[in-house]
Amino acid sequence: MEAAQVVNSNGNADGDYQYEIISWFDSVSKNAAMVQTETLGQILHLNYGVEYLKKWFGDMKIQDMDACALESLYASLVPLASHADFEPFIQRIADGDTAPILTQQTITTLSLSSGTTEGRQKLLPFTRHSSQTTLQIYRLAAAYRSRVYPIREDGRILEFIYSSKRLKTKGGLTAGTATTHYYASEEFNIKQEKTKSFTCSPQEVIFGGDYKQSTYCHLLLGLLFWDEVELIASTFAYSIVQAFASFEEQWEEICSDIKDGTLSSRITLPRMRKAVLDIISPNPCLASQIEAICRDSKASNWYGIVPRLWPNAKYVYSIMTGSMQPYLKKLRHYAVSLPLVSADYGSTEGWIGVNLDPCLPPEDVTFSVIPTFSYFEFIPLYKKKQDLTSSTVGYIEDEPVPLSQVKLGQEYELVLTTFTGLYRYRLGDVVEVAGFHNGTPKLNFIFRRELILTVNIDKNTENDLQLAVGRGSEVLSKYGGELVDFTSHAEVMHQPGHYMIYWEIKGEVEERVLGECCGVMDASFVDHGYVVSRRTNSIGPLELCIVETGTFNKVLDYFIGNGAALGQFKTPRCTNNHILLRILNLCTIKRFHSTAYN
Repeated sequence: MEAAQVVNSNGNADGDYQYEIISWFDSVSKNAAMVQTETLGQILHLNYGVEYLKKWFGDMKIQDMDACALESLYASLVPLASHADFEPFIQRIADGDTAPILTQQTITTLSLSSGTTEGRQKLLPFTRHSSQTTLQIYRLAAAYRSRVYPIREDGRILEFIYSSKRLKTKGGLTAGTATTHYYASEEFNIKQEKTKSFTCSPQEVIFGGDYKQSTYCHLLLGLLFWDEVELIASTFAYSIVQAFASFEEQWEEICSDIKDGTLSSRITLPRMRKAVLDIISPNPCLASQIEAICRDSKASNWYGIVPRLWPNAKYVYSIMTGSMQPYLKKLRHYAVSLPLVSADYGSTEGWIGVNLDPCLPPEDVTFSVIPTFSYFEFIPLYKKKQDLTSSTVGYIEDEPVPLSQVKLGQEYELVLTTFTGLYRYRLGDVVEVAGFHNGTPKLNFIFRRELILTVNIDKNTENDLQLAVGRGSEVLSKYGGELVDFTSHAEVMHQPGHYMIYWEIKGEVEERVLGECCGVMDASFVDHGYVVSRRTNSIGPLELCIVETGTFNKVLDYFIGNGAALGQFKTPRCTNNHILLRILNLCTIKRFHSTAYN
């Protein structure tokens, strides 16, 4: 398998179109303050008179107001809100109320969040605007990527994408994940045409409904089109790591299918099976090449398998920030020198920023806010001096400021006003302004604001947890072990309460090493409230629970069974979900308690 010698320098989008969309973004980012004021005006004029806004504006004739005056009035009258504030309104829409509650446009589709952050899925409005902004950010990001990593026109993407089941609400609305709605939209097909890159798998694989069967077919078809694949992609890095973990187990079966032009009996869904069989034909020569590569790669623990199987691939593309960072080590193991390019910054609520610097490693990536997508406000956050009487997150909040007033180096919580009917909605993401692209800020994602680990006066975020686990896993790696995945739980049913961290690992590691990992993690939580509590034994020793192989696949299966899509799945980094805890505790095979504070 040798790389193609000629690469079309026009990249993965027409040269004129690239110039056009980059010029558009340069224009709106140079005038970001004015564009934001206009965007808010558009949202409020489009949704004038809806029930939610009428609570605050009453019968004011906002159509006749100056845009800047309307911006000030909006911030003074409409309060900051969370999903809990919108939930009753969204539920009425889901139940069939067709009155203009949040938007003047009738909402016929609702998005389901993954549910992994807060333990339950949230319903959110989804409109044509949602698909259009997804298409716009994909095209914009592709134009910037093609400057650094030009790819052949009409190449293919090995794209590990998955839909979830769509269901009907009581009122007859369609509900499903935002990614599922997008893959079913006209915009998804337009994206492929405009970027001149086509996914290897047909719709029957994407919409199969069984992620294990879809993954097998994605891999099989990606290998059949090996010389056409220009990049490897997924929504989240987790999906790529999951796919190659499956490949390690299934490569011989895949080679057999390529050799004979058959399809494994594991593919039982009729539409998926027919669609794939219509594409494949016997190719013994290709099967032999793949088999030789796999036998050799298996001996080196699959190091560098991606560029060996897809020598024309230019990069791996996925969301790699936040809770995806723990998977970067494994992704680099598979990809070796192939660049990892972080995808753009968004949420189920809406898109926020685009990665304009694809050559930066994921750890250093920033996202330039797109000022036409939503109206953005930023709550300044200042770290408190340690307060040992409070169990709230240690930040002092200032009054929200518009995009035009953010300061370099300052941390903020994001607030969105969207075309889909969310007004001054607190997203819960903490970001830092790392720079500016013209007049729009470049954001560095820090963490989700929700406090995830607390027993009493301790305050540890997802970021704190990932740092502690990272230090513990460094010890594990030194002795030949590998951390597959992890989560945590604050045990408060028994006194003193303590942190429990669940690890799934690969490799044989001595118990003394795991005990050392446990102690290193315990000592790595440097929050003052935690340190003082550990020293006084008001928080007990950290407990490391080693779970059996495949435990986190059971966690995944639980979420998939409850309506999540693999492409949108994120392992919950902290859980109080009693079903998940039951799975984790039943699968625990070893327990270690820290001696860090003895």
